[in-house]
Amino acid sequence: MPQLLLEILSEEIPARMQAKAEADLVKALMDRLTAAGLMPEGIKGFSGPRRLVAVVEGLPVKSADVVEDIKGPKVGAPDAAIQGFMKKAGLKDISEAHVHEDKKGQMYVAHVRKPGRETASLIAEMVPAIIRDFHWPKSMRWGSGDLRWVRPISRILCTFDGEVVPFEIEGIKSDNLTEGHRVMGRGPFKVRRFEDYEDVLKNKGFVTLDREERKEIILSEAKTLCQAQTLELVEDQGLLEEVAGLAEHPVVLIGDMDKAFLDLPPEVIKLSMRTHQKYFAVRDPSRKDGGLAPKFIVVANLDASDGGEKIAAGNARVLSARLNDARFFWDNDRKIKLEERFDKLEQVVFHKRLGTLRDRAWRLVKYSAYLAPLIHADSEKAKRAAELVKCDLVSEMVGEFAELEGTMGRYYALAGNESAEIAEAIKDHYRPKGPGDSVPTAATSAVVALADKFDLLTGLWAANERPTGSKDPFALRRAALGIIRIVLENNYRLRLKDALQRFCYEANGMVLEYAVNTGSSEELALLSKRGETPETLRLAIDQADAIQKWFDLHERVGADVSDLLAFFADRLKVHLREQGARHDLIDAVFALGEDDLVLIVKRVESLGAFLDTEDGKNLLAGYKRAANILRAEEKKEGAEFSGEADPKLFEQPEEKALHAALAKAAPDASSALNGEDFSGAMSALSKLRGPVDAFFDKVTVNSEKPDIRLNRLRLLSQIRDALGRVADFSKIEG
Repeated sequence: MPQLLLEILSEEIPARMQAKAEADLVKALMDRLTAAGLMPEGIKGFSGPRRLVAVVEGLPVKSADVVEDIKGPKVGAPDAAIQGFMKKAGLKDISEAHVHEDKKGQMYVAHVRKPGRETASLIAEMVPAIIRDFHWPKSMRWGSGDLRWVRPISRILCTFDGEVVPFEIEGIKSDNLTEGHRVMGRGPFKVRRFEDYEDVLKNKGFVTLDREERKEIILSEAKTLCQAQTLELVEDQGLLEEVAGLAEHPVVLIGDMDKAFLDLPPEVIKLSMRTHQKYFAVRDPSRKDGGLAPKFIVVANLDASDGGEKIAAGNARVLSARLNDARFFWDNDRKIKLEERFDKLEQVVFHKRLGTLRDRAWRLVKYSAYLAPLIHADSEKAKRAAELVKCDLVSEMVGEFAELEGTMGRYYALAGNESAEIAEAIKDHYRPKGPGDSVPTAATSAVVALADKFDLLTGLWAANERPTGSKDPFALRRAALGIIRIVLENNYRLRLKDALQRFCYEANGMVLEYAVNTGSSEELALLSKRGETPETLRLAIDQADAIQKWFDLHERVGADVSDLLAFFADRLKVHLREQGARHDLIDAVFALGEDDLVLIVKRVESLGAFLDTEDGKNLLAGYKRAANILRAEEKKEGAEFSGEADPKLFEQPEEKALHAALAKAAPDASSALNGEDFSGAMSALSKLRGPVDAFFDKVTVNSEKPDIRLNRLRLLSQIRDALGRVADFSKIEG
């Protein structure tokens, strides 16, 4: 079947935008083709520094005929309505219409057949529309000014079934010509189908079209060059993606770095290579520390007559200049001890409502002192680490390379004779930075990492900078997930609510202080819980009675803690769902007020395992039946049925059996829960399954005798209470 080939050639497309643009082009084509009734057999996209390409296989030469039903007026409608319908449907006489019967009576309906359209003409309409509607993260106007594209378009190749699909956009007419490498094989070259196109680009145009193939060439040749000198490539997937988007004809070269720079921290060398020059670092496995070799890998975009020697030498000179800058920062920074930078943090505002970085550092000291004993860490070490963790942010090296925050703090701490434990805590307190990052495991590191994330969450929550929808500019979701992972992976027994309450008081106090000091209407309105006007609030401040008259700090903190606990529950759901846990079980456990994350996970795991058994499923069904009856009857009575059932009022053996089972199972489950034996608690409750089933099978709860009815409802209440100690079963689905 015919094939569509589309290539949009332009000036250089930023590497970071290419892969998404490729996917967007494929999607846009697929959406429009299917909307036009054209179902392709397959579609594939390609992207590179100068081109977006799509090839669509198996398209029909024309779209299918379509029969459209046009509804008309009722039979017997006024002549004007009939005439309007005939005109709309293209009928010469009303006898050409069909009469259909529906709820409203007999209606005229015209079955209008619309012939299919030539695929080429549909493509000629949709491609310009796709180009005009295409979204780029950043784009520029060109041509008449109506069209936006990432860079000016120079050529559009569009063929269908080997023939040019004619259209024009901003003065550029579609054709069957493509261009190769700017220097080695520009062309243009005439093509008909994708097979010709790919072959001519590769063999005459010196262009490797496929991104994955370019990546494989770069990685394979880089490793080969390193192995030839008994060295190892420092692999970097992100950099590989980027350089594959910079070179259409990748030529991999190995260059020499001045050995004198090897005394710089390896992170500085690698980042300078990566950020400024797009070089890969090289490791020397023969060194005891497995450190860097005085080499680098660079990817050129052309074949040089000298084998790339001049290119490599030129890149080496540029790298030396970059590393000289880094050495200047390194030497300058080490002239000042890390602790001496603490007061300079006052010069950097963290958030207008939460003060400077220095204010934040003091909060971290306080929070670390509180958290350390809770996870059996040394308080003094934690406080010292917290005092230093942000100091490298005002160093020259981190000013140049923000990615080295924490890393440089570690080096500067060691240079200032701080202990290795404190130095590692400075480096690790930002972790985990993402799902693939490990959590800090050393106690001091974990304390400061927790303090940092708690401060971020509670502070920005108080400052009204909460995540909304997909927007989370301060990465608070990541911070909450970081706390969850640190606590769970280190098995820390931390009471989340207590920590949040303590830290929320501190954060809200900062926000209050800022509002009182500025006295601005915006800040006062933000804090007001009672709807006072700014004038009233200012008067309260003037009377030195601000907190009592217009701000209930306790109420505000309570609301923040409640919101944050719900926020943590959502993040925990995400975390556990990835491991196969059910979200409703997390809700059921959180509803008990449990805030020990380790215990929550244990409860959820045990509850999930229990509900997977027949006993668990049937007991859940019995609970829901009991709860539904109680809910209905309590609504009628306007009160809950609490208290123990009276054995003297039992009329049937099933009542007695259930009462006896509850008398045994409830204490056994409570005892197991107190010992954090959740599997034991589930096992105790499982013994209720038979008596509960028998009770509902044989006993009528709503007896005509009021005292018997009340006694049976109390028995159901005991079922609800017994299971409710494990989780809120009302929140469990099924």
